[in-house]
Amino acid sequence: MEHRIALSRSIAAPPSAVWRVLTDIDDAARTLNGVTGIERLDATGYEVGTRWRETRVMFGKSAAEEMRVAEVEPERRTIVTAESGGTTYRTVFELAPRADGTELSVEFSGATDSPGLFTRIMTPVFGPLAMRATSKALQCDLDDIATAAERTTL
Repeated sequence: MEHRIALSRSIAAPPSAVWRVLTDIDDAARTLNGVTGIERLDATGYEVGTRWRETRVMFGKSAAEEMRVAEVEPERRTIVTAESGGTTYRTVFELAPRADGTELSVEFSGATDSPGLFTRIMTPVFGPLAMRATSKALQCDLDDIATAAERTTL
């Protein structure tokens, strides 16, 4: 069982500025309004294997997930993964240069290999609500990244 969300946002800043904001884990709680806390689980930097715990408020509850960088192509693409409750989450960010800045795209997916009976029953009921909330959170993240990247190029 897999679900996907794909969004994009034009940003009036070069890919280098967008990349700096996107990969600045230590400032994520200040940059992204939806993130309430960041706890690094390894050294500084941003490379394959980098891990951190990210706390967000979803549906009125605070939830922390361990995130891991799975792929890095500087200023072009990065993939971040997380696992929770038997579901693997994958977030792909892609940066495309444009004449007026950068197109930042995000594709979020969640896959459960062997969903139990409860999950199979409840997904049709609550799945659309969760997808809308996740889509809204991702759009807010794109907007926050744009604001921060555009501010650094003024």
